[in-house]
Amino acid sequence: MKTVKVYSTSTCPYCRMVKEYLKAKEVSFQDINVAEDKSGLEEMVKISGQMGVPVITVDNEVVTGFDQASLDKLLFE
Repeated sequence: MKTVKVYSTSTCPYCRMVKEYLKAKEVSFQDINVAEDKSGLEEMVKISGQMGVPVITVDNEVVTGFDQASLDKLLFE
């Protein structure tokens, strides 16, 4: 099973889209709200080099934004 983390905020529409997509595909993930979790924010910036959300990690691979094709490739191929 792959380890999936979603770095998000509660006000980000693309974050909601990513989480709804993963739930629909029955992919379990850890949701890290970077607006409330300072260490989560620092971790996200360290791995992605950016402040924008969403940032998704699948094992050690990083996807920025809701890039469904990249997510599908990492999760299902």
